[in-house]
Amino acid sequence: MNKSKKVYEYLLIIFASIVSAFAFQLLIAPNNFAPAGIGGIAMLVEHFFPGLPIFGYFSLIVNVPLCIFAFFCIDKEFGIKSFIFCVFSAVGYIIIDYIGVEPYQYITEDAILPCVIGGIISGVNYGIVIKHEASTGGTDIIAKWASKKNPILNFFWVTFIINAIVAVASFFVYAYNPQTATFKITNNYQPVVLCIVYCYISSFVGNQMIKGTKSAYKFIVVTTHADEIDKEIIQKLNHGATRLDGQGVYTGEHRDVLICVVSKHQIVDFKNILEKYDNTFAVIENVTETIGQFRRK
Repeated sequence: MNKSKKVYEYLLIIFASIVSAFAFQLLIAPNNFAPAGIGGIAMLVEHFFPGLPIFGYFSLIVNVPLCIFAFFCIDKEFGIKSFIFCVFSAVGYIIIDYIGVEPYQYITEDAILPCVIGGIISGVNYGIVIKHEASTGGTDIIAKWASKKNPILNFFWVTFIINAIVAVASFFVYAYNPQTATFKITNNYQPVVLCIVYCYISSFVGNQMIKGTKSAYKFIVVTTHADEIDKEIIQKLNHGATRLDGQGVYTGEHRDVLICVVSKHQIVDFKNILEKYDNTFAVIENVTETIGQFRRK
């Protein structure tokens, strides 16, 4: 990797960490719901101590040792990048709280807005750091280590359990009024629901970011008219194709197998080409991302 690209990656991770700090401090913390993972636990702790920037310090106390662990036990660059994200985001939390930037606080009819906006921002940040071989700290580092030690281990269950605990705990934690130091359990499930919605949106957006936006469709065509179909693919779709030799398992007859990737706008055109020829069978698969040269028409 060239130096300029590496610098770009580090700057992008720093940018994501600062945005994450703003999102947490301005959208989530003031609106009485906790996000997932270590951050969610920190939010719950901070609810008991209003006015103190516990979230930032808690994040440093937990994540710095985890990043050091990642440096030695997982991957050095992964540990460094994760450390940068965690430190910049934690310092950002503390500075924003110290400056006293006015947060976004909901009113009754739009209580879901900070949750949705925060979830989207979190998902985008998550996608950025994962695509650049970093993490947001906390359970991400634990999950990375678990997958390295045991590749078949489904660490998503670990994350799910932690998130579920945070969601359930938020019901009781936000029943506590720090001003009067009293608990009042009611039927208000809003903190739990907002936590679940936040986790879902964050995960969905993050997964979309990781998958990429270069989606396409792959045709696998079994035919006796490979020459004709090849010609039309080149002339009408302006794409190439890969031809393989195939043999029917039942009949033993020879068939040509064509593999071609096209954009979603060309699916109908490709189908129209195939419908002209007999002894032709095709399978269409969704491709989440393409790597290398792929011209879109």
